[in-house]
Amino acid sequence: MIHVLLADDHMLVRDGLKRIIAESGLFLVVAEAADGNEALQRLRTQSIELALFDLSMPGRNGIELIKLVKAEFPALRILVLTMHEEDQYAVRAIRAGAAGYLTKDSASSSLIAAMQKIARGGMYVSPELAEQMALSLQPNHATEQTHHQLSDREDQVFHALIAGKSVGEVANDLNLSVKTVSTHKAHIFRKMQMNSVAELVHYAIAHKLTPAAKLTK
Repeated sequence: MIHVLLADDHMLVRDGLKRIIAESGLFLVVAEAADGNEALQRLRTQSIELALFDLSMPGRNGIELIKLVKAEFPALRILVLTMHEEDQYAVRAIRAGAAGYLTKDSASSSLIAAMQKIARGGMYVSPELAEQMALSLQPNHATEQTHHQLSDREDQVFHALIAGKSVGEVANDLNLSVKTVSTHKAHIFRKMQMNSVAELVHYAIAHKLTPAAKLTK
């Protein structure tokens, strides 16, 4: 039976995923983590072959965590399980080393199939997401959206800011200095040609990048 690490900062989500996994009879959740640091600790102390990572956890986020984990455990298979539906997030995750990308609203029907595929050495994205990714490569595709220009760390800070967090709170969450977060914030404003967090929030709502906005899809 394949041993699994489940990393998500919401206990209710972990409980629901564990039930789905247990019912399959194919995988066994042997470790859980609520943040990136805890996930690394579990991987270093237990034998784990497949990891499920939320993309937005406290501290090290999913993209950063994937890079760190793959550098230390190159054979580990990683499935990202997230609320983010955009193809750009999937591209970032796969480039970082993930073998699969699945949205949480698809977990009940597709989780086990996704886990089986990546456990066998394959890659997994949902058909809908695969279509988005393919369309984004078309020559006549619309110009890249502004937030796609952000680096992984800038993207992380961007989402924290539009969630209403202060620079100090973001620094504390990400284990960075206030000066470093302020620098990232300045880079975000420059790349997105904006001058305030309020403008970032308006942009995020317009492009369905906030949880509330996604509900209106």
